[in-house]
Amino acid sequence: MSNINWQPTAAIETLRERARCLAEIRHFFAERGVLEVETPVLGHGGSTDLHLDSLSLTATTPAGRERLWLQTSPEFHMKRLLAAGSGPIFQLARSFRDGEVGRRHNLEFTMLEWYRPGFSLNDLIDETEALIRLLLPEVGPRRLRRYRELFRDYLGIDPFTISLIELRRLASERGNLNMAGSPRDDCLDLLMSLVIEPIMGQEGIDVVIDYPASQAALARKHGDAEDGVEVAARFEVYVQGLELANGYDELTDADEQALRFVADNAARERAGKPFVDVDTRLLAALNAGMPEGSGVALGVDRLIQLVLGKQSVAEVMAFATPLS
Repeated sequence: MSNINWQPTAAIETLRERARCLAEIRHFFAERGVLEVETPVLGHGGSTDLHLDSLSLTATTPAGRERLWLQTSPEFHMKRLLAAGSGPIFQLARSFRDGEVGRRHNLEFTMLEWYRPGFSLNDLIDETEALIRLLLPEVGPRRLRRYRELFRDYLGIDPFTISLIELRRLASERGNLNMAGSPRDDCLDLLMSLVIEPIMGQEGIDVVIDYPASQAALARKHGDAEDGVEVAARFEVYVQGLELANGYDELTDADEQALRFVADNAARERAGKPFVDVDTRLLAALNAGMPEGSGVALGVDRLIQLVLGKQSVAEVMAFATPLS
């Protein structure tokens, strides 16, 4: 027993600073009249996203033995509150993603998620920037970058028009991997993470917009101003090479969302990943009527890591997932 490492992964003084940051976040939203809510970490559906792996468990409920899903974010429950008339809400939520352990990841982490009925995507980008500057007052200027523009500038390709054969070749070359049979989005994600993300936000706050429509997830879609090609109405925020936040102009169409869930699970099957139960309660809430608006999820541990100048999220968590 004496050889077991029981010590926290964060210093006690760091945890005091973390508590200060969380208090500032709560004050930020209190001043703006955004209601703090708490929702369950367990749900009847998980994330069907191909690139996320939900954790599940079997529990005894009034319905008998049921499979429940640990939430990858509080999104589904919070949208049910929006449909019930909550108005603007935020949450500091415990979230879970299988297999995500490393310098920037942990199986269990804290997600700050908030929703603004009536807000445009630009409104939410402004508010996200204001929150980041509250905790990182010395961060440099904000730049708005189009996804397509980034690939042209740093890789010399148009991600929307390059042939799949050529894209696979480039991804294999840059990633030193065999991407010959990989889907288009996997190739784009690899190039984004290896080539583009490390240089994002090195001089301030970089906000990336107009992702491929295939990466819309729970966001609306719209036509690219350049040629009308369909793109996702979402943004991601980067500071010092770290992706901090992911925001959507929220999809409110229940039928469209149901089709996306089906498509996600089909993609999971093709990739050899397990089927994930769809959250039918979310679909029912959308069908009842969720107000139009925008929402964003921000990685609290990553933000605090930057605020305190730490090298990993483990250094700002009381007890991070052991690496071995």
